[in-house]
Amino acid sequence: MTGEAATVATANHETAAAGDRLGTLFDVHHQRLYRLARRMSRSAEEARDLVQDTFLRAVRAPESVPEGASAEEAWLVRVLVNLCRDRWRQTATRARLDRTTAMPVMEPVDPEAAIVARSVVWQALAALDPRRRAILVMHELEGSSVDVIARLLGVTSVTVRWHLSKGRRQLAAAVRGEGSKP
Repeated sequence: MTGEAATVATANHETAAAGDRLGTLFDVHHQRLYRLARRMSRSAEEARDLVQDTFLRAVRAPESVPEGASAEEAWLVRVLVNLCRDRWRQTATRARLDRTTAMPVMEPVDPEAAIVARSVVWQALAALDPRRRAILVMHELEGSSVDVIARLLGVTSVTVRWHLSKGRRQLAAAVRGEGSKP
């Protein structure tokens, strides 16, 4: 056996051993984690997602899972609790954002006024440069997150937020009839 073949065989053996360990880890701890996740989440589906995300963290970094049943369980529980906290924060942030951006209840408008308003908004959008318009449409109309838009356009999240800020101001100025400001 050559040195290269021995290295490949050792790597395959280590990968198989890590896979076996993660499989055993799942078999031993998934029910306990699911019960905990079910108590900490709103639905069974969310609890299953949390458990899946917990084990995905273990798969992505198997070397960070400590040895020993109690240490493994403690690590997995800590990861699960942290994932729950992250979801709670996201939910609270979305709720806060929804309250601040909630549209006031408006009386029904006549169809002609709605058509004129829509036309004004589309003309204002057309006045924006293409990248800024794309970012505004993806974020405001399609509901895409800043990170998703950044990944799709190959720019940083900071750049997307900057375009959103500038684009909203330009759009508001154009709708008010003040012309576009860069």
